[in-house]
Amino acid sequence: MAYTQKQIDKFNRQKYITELEKISKNLFRMFRDEKVTAEIFLAKFLHLKKKFDEKSEIQLDSEYHQQLKSYIERLFGQTCGSENFTDEVLEDIREAEMSNLNRLQKLKNGTSYKKDKHKSKHKNEDWG
Repeated sequence: MAYTQKQIDKFNRQKYITELEKISKNLFRMFRDEKVTAEIFLAKFLHLKKKFDEKSEIQLDSEYHQQLKSYIERLFGQTCGSENFTDEVLEDIREAEMSNLNRLQKLKNGTSYKKDKHKSKHKNEDWG
């Protein structure tokens, strides 16, 4: 059975987005782990970015995915693109980058909460 172009595009899109999210999860895990050195961080990040770059580029519609991609590109340039990335630099950026990743997660999860029409019902109710 041959796949349609639409099915192929959807598959490629899902793979691209999955790779983006995989990078963000690994970054968060590495920032959270105190034992990760700059050398380990660079090796893992280079490997993840290389796999991501092998995927064909997809137009991202979601604001979350667009910001996630730009975040990864910026962090890659800041860490792997820099020749003087050391353990001290990693320690300096660790907390800030963890909070940036948390902000991105909040942006992702912002759509999963109640709709406005349901919020207004409970907002005006009294307890007694």
